Amino acid sequence: MTELIEISPELTRDLSLLESIEQDPDVTQASLAGQLGVAVGTVNWHLKRLVSKGYVKVQRAQRRKLRYLITPKGVALRARLTVNYVERNFRLYRRTREHVAALLAELRAAGHEAVRINADRQGPEDVLDICRLTCLEQGIRLVDDPAAPELRIEGVRIRLNLGAGA
Repeated sequence: MTELIEISPELTRDLSLLESIEQDPDVTQASLAGQLGVAVGTVNWHLKRLVSKGYVKVQRAQRRKLRYLITPKGVALRARLTVNYVERNFRLYRRTREHVAALLAELRAAGHEAVRINADRQGPEDVLDICRLTCLEQGIRLVDDPAAPELRIEGVRIRLNLGAGA
């Protein structure tokens, strides 16, 4: 079994950097910063850290141009981070589906066969999709009726409101 690493925002950024460097060793720090939505200084800090840990090597390609090469150790880290990222997201997906299925069983036990989904604008679109799919799989109709019971999505938290217009 793969050793699980807790994927922090820093490790997620490392994974993105390693993937970008693997695709284009001549990528610039400015373009990496644009891809990640961070400052060039942040990219520079991460790259220096990756170099110091032996995951990336830097070669001078031209006078002012650098080329980044992922070392075998860096390839292994990228692979481990990718596997952990996927595993963590699948666990989140399964837990969310199980939670929504339990809420829908509660809905059905209360005598309802339809629900409306109300999601805050900040919540991840994926959670909304999981709720919709689980409703379809459970045979629960999705409606827009404000008097219908409500699956309320707040960020990644999901609640069931059975009361009319709750």
